[in-house]
This record gives sequence, structure tokens and C-alpha cells, in this order.
Amino acid sequence: MTTTGLGSVPGDDIREWMRVVLELVDIPFLPELPARPYGDMLSRTVAVLSELAADLQPAGWRLTGGGDARASLDQRRARALLQEDLDVLEEYAYGYEGPLKVQVTGPWTLAAALERPRGDKVLADHGARRDLAQALADGVEQHLADVRKRVPGAELVLQVDEPGLPAVLAGAVPTASGWSKHRSVDGPGAVELLSMFTTAAPTIVHCCAARPPIEVFTKSGATGVAVDVSLLGNAAWDQIAIAAEAGTTLYAGLVPTTGPIPAADQAAAPLVRRWRELGLDPALLHQITITPACGLAAAPSPADARARLELLRRIVEIVGEAAEA
Repeated sequence: MTTTGLGSVPGDDIREWMRVVLELVDIPFLPELPARPYGDMLSRTVAVLSELAADLQPAGWRLTGGGDARASLDQRRARALLQEDLDVLEEYAYGYEGPLKVQVTGPWTLAAALERPRGDKVLADHGARRDLAQALADGVEQHLADVRKRVPGAELVLQVDEPGLPAVLAGAVPTASGWSKHRSVDGPGAVELLSMFTTAAPTIVHCCAARPPIEVFTKSGATGVAVDVSLLGNAAWDQIAIAAEAGTTLYAGLVPTTGPIPAADQAAAPLVRRWRELGLDPALLHQITITPACGLAAAPSPADARARLELLRRIVEIVGEAAEA
């Protein structure tokens, strides 16, 4: 049983957070600090995009055409910030050997967020969203290769963030006018694009929703799924049970990102109780990774976020005892 965070953290001190994640969790990760300009998950992913240019509009990121040479000032700034963060990673992780996680916004959430050059979301155009996914997949491969070069002892794990996929599957993403919704995407179509991201490194898909599409994630080749346990309904738990028994790693979000910090036994209780109710083998609990419920950017302070990460290993002890019961 291991611990990790899900990417975002509060504040603007990348050096301090790099030190913290290398110290406090079993699977260190490249921190995202959205309080900084171009530090949010979308900007970081736009920085990774290969062969597609984008600029930042008041409504968000917009594609402007093909070719890195046409990258806007905003995209160049996003790329510069990512390179600075990777420099810090290389410095602080010198000599590190073990798992190391990097995060990227998934193709469906990105397609639902980025605008096409002539308006509306990339999601509206089947060809455009496939081109976007391919450019992102190529960029992710280059990004992972860069990280491997900087930290040769790292065993990379890729986290694909797909908070928008449930809305895409349900046909609930509004059009630019707001008067209509984009056509829904079926499960096989969702799997097709996600599967572009599951071969470069062991991949987990992160989706905080009441019913994350677990089956889509596993069929795409993901080795793990990251969820907010407090949100899950019965149908989601049924899918998680099937995935866990098939060997998929559950990244169980147990520590709330805001509000009072619970005791370790209180945080662990929902997972242990559901595991027993579903009749799952207690030994499978050893395969779980314990995480915060979601990213920690909303935590009131860096000290508060650190305390939530420190709690993870105490939860592991509680869940470990349940696995042996």
C-alpha cells in the first residue's frame, strides 16, 4: 500500500513543494501550483502539446493552428514555466530511484475546454479532437522522455486527469452559445482516444465524480483509477469492485481537500466499510494507493495541505490493519 498526491497544491513556492512531495509520499509527483500564472492543469497541458499552437483568451485557451513556431506568447510562457519546474525536479530528485508521477489533462477534458480557431469547442469536431489527442499523446511522450533524462532512476507513472469525461459521455457539455449541448460520445469512442496515452508509461486516470466511467478507463489500458471515495455511489462501487478483482490499482481519495482534517480512522472508515460490504478480499486492500480526495490547490494554506499529505501514511496503517483482519 502506498501514498501519493493528485497534482495541484496551494502557494507559489515550487522548490518547497518539490522537497515536500519527495519527503511525504511514497509516489512523489511533479507539483502543479495553479496560483502561479500558467501553473494550472490546462496551461501545463497546453505547454506539453506538440505541433499545435494556442493562445489564452478571456474565455480560456484557444487553438490558433499547427506548428510550434506559431506558439503564442502565452503558450511560450507556459512552456517556460514547465521547464523551470522540471529544472527544480532535476535538482531535488538528483539520485532518486523509485516511482515518480507526472500529470496531464486528458484528451476529452482538454477537447471540452479548448476552443477551435473559429469558435466553439474542439469537442464539436470529430477530426479536430482526434488531431488534438494525437498532438497531446506525442507531446506527452516527449515530456516523459525529458523527465526520464532528468531523473534516470525514476519509474514513471502518468496520471491522466479527466474530470470532464462524465459530462462528455452524458452529452452535457454546453456549446459556445449556451443554448445547446454537444453531442454525447459513446464508450468505445472515449476508449479510442484515451488508449493513446496508456502505452508510454503505467497510466492512472483520475476522475472525481459520483459515477466515474471506470470501465472506459480500464478498457483503454489504464493500470489504475483515481477517485474521490466520498462521492461514489453504488454503481461506481460495483465497477470498482470488478476492476480491483481484475488487478486495477485503486487510488482511493480519502482525505478531504478543505474543511477540518479528520482523524486517520475516520478517513479510512468509508473505504474499509465498503470493501467489506462488497465482499471483496481484504488482501486486495494492500494494492490500494491512498490519496487526498482531489488536488489540494483549494487547501487554505501550504501548511494545511502538507498536514493532509502527512495524514496519508497514518491512513495506510489503519487500512493495513483491516487488510490483515
